[in-house]
Amino acid sequence: MGKIHKILVANRGEIVSRIARTCRAMGIDTAGIYATPDRRAPYVRHVDEAVCIGDPMASSSFLAADAIVQIARRAGADAIHPGYGFLAENADFAQACADAGLVFIGPSPEAIRRMGSKIEAKKIAAAAGVPVIPGFSAEGLGGDEIASRAGELGFPVLVKASAGGGGKGMRIVREAAGLAPALESARREAKSAFGDDALLVERYVDTPRHVEIQILGDTHGNLIHCLERECSIQRRHQKIVEEAPSPAVDEALRARMGAAAVALGKALSYHGTGTVEFVLDPRGEFYFLEVNTRLQVEHPVTEEITGLDLVRLQIEVAEGRPLSVRQEDVRPRGHAIEVRIYAEDPRNDFLPSTGRLACWEQPEVAGIRWESGVETGSEVTIHYDPMLAKVIAHAPSRDEAALRLAKTLASMRVHGVRTNLSLLVDVLRHPAFLAGRTHTHFLGTEMEVAKEASAAEVEADRLHAVAAALWLQERRRAAAPVLRGLPSGWRNNPSRMQDVTFRTDAAPEIAIEVGYQARRDGAFDVRLAGGEHVARVESWDEGGLVLTLDDVQRRVALLVEGLTCHAHSSLGLSTLHEVPRFPTAAAEEVHGGCRAPMPGKILAVRVAAGDTVIKGQPLVVLEAMKMEHEVTSPSAGTVEQVLVAAGEQVEAGAVLVVVAE
Repeated sequence: MGKIHKILVANRGEIVSRIARTCRAMGIDTAGIYATPDRRAPYVRHVDEAVCIGDPMASSSFLAADAIVQIARRAGADAIHPGYGFLAENADFAQACADAGLVFIGPSPEAIRRMGSKIEAKKIAAAAGVPVIPGFSAEGLGGDEIASRAGELGFPVLVKASAGGGGKGMRIVREAAGLAPALESARREAKSAFGDDALLVERYVDTPRHVEIQILGDTHGNLIHCLERECSIQRRHQKIVEEAPSPAVDEALRARMGAAAVALGKALSYHGTGTVEFVLDPRGEFYFLEVNTRLQVEHPVTEEITGLDLVRLQIEVAEGRPLSVRQEDVRPRGHAIEVRIYAEDPRNDFLPSTGRLACWEQPEVAGIRWESGVETGSEVTIHYDPMLAKVIAHAPSRDEAALRLAKTLASMRVHGVRTNLSLLVDVLRHPAFLAGRTHTHFLGTEMEVAKEASAAEVEADRLHAVAAALWLQERRRAAAPVLRGLPSGWRNNPSRMQDVTFRTDAAPEIAIEVGYQARRDGAFDVRLAGGEHVARVESWDEGGLVLTLDDVQRRVALLVEGLTCHAHSSLGLSTLHEVPRFPTAAAEEVHGGCRAPMPGKILAVRVAAGDTVIKGQPLVVLEAMKMEHEVTSPSAGTVEQVLVAAGEQVEAGAVLVVVAE
């Protein structure tokens, strides 16, 4: 070990940009890798040089350990930083780096290997005196024995992958009948995500908090903890809101959890950054979950409240330096909250969303930190996790951090894919969240995830429809070759209103009809939802307009793509699809056809032609963005046709199975 001069970051997205930022500050050169869909991604520009590693399949790109090591050697790198995900917790990769004379910026291969199996990790934790949840390894056990032992634990139980994390390969099973299918799908998802289908079955702790301790060690025997983070707000067992410190942890509990984490770290002779994860039950008792032997996605909240740069400390430890911070130096300063912005549709079971980002506009606000992997024009594909960015707020108090972050998110313009932005704003402003009543079932118990547009969203869509109609007519007038000064729809005798109809993404079943007619004073009479209104365009440009509607003035930002108009104001975001006056013939509908909700790969077909099915019965399992999605029967009936087979790639809207009622 010694001074590191050049680091290859073996990852993609915002974490590459984050690591490169610290490297620039330390005077260290950087190299990166990218697969073909990422050729123009922002992170590729943020490293000093980048090498195309091939097609987007993870197995031949970001999981191709030998190829990555060879690229690092050709690039003249003397170290590799794995980021998180992909090969970050792969002991064989860490060893391959060492064998090639490269510094692996992370813990030893032995520590990764010992913690890489949740089964082995539990044994080590118990030996170190850390409380663990009762459970067993499913490896080598038949279905009957697994069912018997799960029954002894008592339902509900949690089935989870022994390798990896991020909620992949994890299933809650509330009754015995659901155990076998949960084991099957968890094994398949774990194999796809981590290359390892080993499973663990544990007693499920209902309504716990997810609290984790950041640890940091060096190669000289020093090891400290850097306080806790709470990551209880989750969907699909994956975190979407993280904060530090936890509202549930006082000084005494922090000391106990910190001591347990440090004891486990010392049992591993751990060096580098790592995270010891716990569940905290409503009584204040905590139980070991796992150790993540890498930098965590949510590490910025720890940095914000401690003032530490965890990436810098990782690099210094990898260079063989002793820790530059002592335990007594680590004290919380204020409160930090991070949210993860995903390309997904919360109203449709958080189904991922793909497409081109027509607009990505992040406001610069004091106390707000952005870690983004995308920009306007970025393509969100099916090949990778749908996280777009992380946004972090730091403030003197928890309430201020939450409300500042909510205000910032509400000010964002993101068009082109569906996102969880509105959900995140609702969480941050929810009374239960502000009161600190958080747990892993927050979504669904404390706060229901809306399946339909709220009254406020419908009202925002209507106002945005008026703004879009008047803005589009202003654009048409400005583009007119002659008589530009005449108002839209002008006649030399009284005439009827101009009409335009929109449908929205939020409530596609509702047609918003806007009628407008210019008045002599420059205002417009507007007919909307059966009511009469007065509107005035105060000013307009190619980016939108300032609209006064019924004496309330707002700036509405607008962006047009064909017949789609994206709108944003203080009321929120809308995507408006103009209904053509002379619609084209509709595509032929396949009666009883069950379609792919998004592009993806067929993992399994559950039925055959002639089978009788009930409503909601799984027909096909589709994989997209590293997650599994079941396509179910919309009604009871008989399977007439199965049009796909396992292994096929399908496009969104493709008919998979035809069911006759």
